[in-house]
Amino acid sequence: MNKKNVLPHAGGGGRLSTAFTMAEILLSLTIIGVVAAITLPSLSGNINERTWNTQRKALFARFSQAISLMPSLNGYGVDNLDTAAETFVTAGLSKVLKINNICDNDHLADCGLPDKIIPYSGSTISPFPDTMLTLNAAMSYSAGGANLLDTKAAAFETANGESIAVYYNPRCVQLINYAETWNNKHFNRVCANFIYDLNGTKGPNAYGKDIGFITVFNPTDPVVAAPYVLPGIGGHGSYQLASTRCKSLDENSRVPTDYEMSAMTVNKSLIGHIGENNPYWVSDIVRINANGTKNRYVQYWTDTADPRWEWNENNGGTSLCVRRN
Repeated sequence: MNKKNVLPHAGGGGRLSTAFTMAEILLSLTIIGVVAAITLPSLSGNINERTWNTQRKALFARFSQAISLMPSLNGYGVDNLDTAAETFVTAGLSKVLKINNICDNDHLADCGLPDKIIPYSGSTISPFPDTMLTLNAAMSYSAGGANLLDTKAAAFETANGESIAVYYNPRCVQLINYAETWNNKHFNRVCANFIYDLNGTKGPNAYGKDIGFITVFNPTDPVVAAPYVLPGIGGHGSYQLASTRCKSLDENSRVPTDYEMSAMTVNKSLIGHIGENNPYWVSDIVRINANGTKNRYVQYWTDTADPRWEWNENNGGTSLCVRRN
């Protein structure tokens, strides 16, 4: 209860003044503290999300511009797979992208890469993948399946403070036939794959936050794909249902393109909770049928010889949604 005090007045009378008691002040401060404790983490998280989104877009833009300036992406260090990725960075990428520090396979941590990565699934990838096959065992199908292409990763730091691991295929080739099987042919077109950490040694080192990937296809006229995979995978049905579901998640969300799905397949360990027995829709149109329906690809995430199938868009598939950079 407020305490009333009578203060003297110049005219001889008095006037009433009110003040809060100490208990009331402490109660108010307690309430403010509780509200702050509840809202500040959410506010801080939103700020981090906006910062990471901005950094992702800027990094993608710089990479796309740099890669387009390279005359060819294959052939670097092809005679020594242990140092091919490092050679690709020193002799190629560093000529078109501002790089502060380059680290060989034995010193990836010196470029700020974390020892542990948290994928979407919430599990842990540790230690950091240091070879092409450690990242994805199915990459052994590169070079036509005749030879294992287990190149060692290298790393570098950008002038903007990102730490980036490089997985390189010096024998990458141009895609000739879109209908060729995935593992025996499509992995051949993966020239370089990058896993980036936007803030170096700082946390949370989690995919979808400060961790992400960029994949580059085709040695000439390259395609750079960096899909941001949205959580909440699921929803089985036609392609139209998948497309509608993606749009409902985010105004910039959509079904991944062929190149985006390929990049996601290479980096599936980072996403971590994909059902390998589910067929996931790809947005590219393969053919238009006589009845007007369209055939599209669906992609399984298995390591079998041919996990890609051509399906009518009215058939059942699973939706997997990505956000445009």
